[in-house]
Amino acid sequence: MNFYPIIWKELMLIRKKPGRFLAASLVMPVLYLVTFGWGLGRGMNVGNGTYLDFVLPGILALSAMNNSFGPVSTSLNISKLYTRTMEEVLVSPVSHWDIAFGRTLTGLGRGLFSAMMLLVVGLVSGVHIHMSPAFFGVLALTAFCFGAMGVVAAMLAHSHEDMANFNSFFVVPMSFLAGTFFSPDRLPQPFQSLILLYPLTHASIVLRALAAGGEPAAGSILILSAYTAAFFYLAGRLVKRSA
Repeated sequence: MNFYPIIWKELMLIRKKPGRFLAASLVMPVLYLVTFGWGLGRGMNVGNGTYLDFVLPGILALSAMNNSFGPVSTSLNISKLYTRTMEEVLVSPVSHWDIAFGRTLTGLGRGLFSAMMLLVVGLVSGVHIHMSPAFFGVLALTAFCFGAMGVVAAMLAHSHEDMANFNSFFVVPMSFLAGTFFSPDRLPQPFQSLILLYPLTHASIVLRALAAGGEPAAGSILILSAYTAAFFYLAGRLVKRSA
């Protein structure tokens, strides 16, 4: 439980300003939902359901990514480069794996919370989603994956500009190209194959299949799990290297 103080610190920050945390978690996902689901997608049908039924699982994956990766990477980057509080954590009797795990769990909590709030908004709007333990498990795995990626990005960044470049060249393209708003098979080759390199693509594919009550592709689950394990392992190694 050596990772617990790291999580407790983040919970105390949220407790001080819960309204701001809730608004920051929901503003972008709800904006995507309104723009693509209610705006562009109104009256469109995809398969046996509406476009809103189709797009919400992808936006849930996107929300889990943004609210796991963004706060973790920004907070860790600031504590490492500017406030230097990361140095105090590194010299404490806490292992590098506990530090990486604690930071990743904060991303998991933030990402899962924002996704749950967005899911409530979608259900109130009349979206039909088949919810199961597997659906929430994959959503949690997605949040954990990108929380670990946030730790990796922050530990690799040597300046605030590095973090901005990582967002511009990796996170933002993945947000729009990883099958969030459309099915990956709608793209021509080689782009259809290239976007399968994104972990968010596989998260969207699995969540969309589970939301429709179908069986998800085992390959996508394995790839998402492999990304999660790789990011977490790399996060622990990079934290150890900084000690």
